[in-house]
Amino acid sequence: MPYQIEVCIDNLESLRNAIAGGATRIELCSSLALGGLTPSYGFMKRAALISTVPIYAMIRPRQGDFLYDNDDVEAMLEDIYVAKKAGLQGVVFGALNSAGDIDMETSRLLVKASSGLGVTFHRAIDQCSDYRLAIENIAELGCERILTSGLSANAVEGKEIISSMIDRSKGRFSVMAGAGVTATNVADIVKSTGVRELHLSGKSTRMTKMALFSDNAKMGADGLDDFKIPVTDAKQIQALVIALKSV
Repeated sequence: MPYQIEVCIDNLESLRNAIAGGATRIELCSSLALGGLTPSYGFMKRAALISTVPIYAMIRPRQGDFLYDNDDVEAMLEDIYVAKKAGLQGVVFGALNSAGDIDMETSRLLVKASSGLGVTFHRAIDQCSDYRLAIENIAELGCERILTSGLSANAVEGKEIISSMIDRSKGRFSVMAGAGVTATNVADIVKSTGVRELHLSGKSTRMTKMALFSDNAKMGADGLDDFKIPVTDAKQIQALVIALKSV
């Protein structure tokens, strides 16, 4: 099985860069700085027209935890419908209950709504109280894969748990390593875990192309530069592709 390289992006410029760098799948989000939220319908539709690789839409209605109320769930169900309408290939979501276990009732609703699409259960699993139980729950739900950092801040620190997750999955779904994955550490992650799917953003920034601008009026948090645009760096993705060839 060849390696799958999923790149998370939150703008169309990054979509083109990710594909140019060698991405084999896209996770489409808004607000990557918040961990990724649901993209707009217009963004989904345009991305579907541009992309030459499968696109999975993040279904996450707000920042913060993964304990959702009825309004959140109804919004998520509608967003899954919109992802289908836009012509995307899959969706990415995760829902937990107050005890830190997978919310099976909500998850079943979301999986059912996703019929015909691929489903990734995202890093909500890294906040579960018992990842062993979560593995069995995800297999029962019929998800295609999980995205995980092995319960750690990054995939390097979580290598041992990622390896355990792969063993426990028993081929019922794929395990994709994400968080802090780069060209310099990907070989170590792959060799230590046996993972065949990698997730990264290839983060970089570029300055605005505006000829005249003023940063006196802030559009967001004070620490953010409105004229420094976050984009995926095609060279970072390409470097990871090259690094994988030596594994």
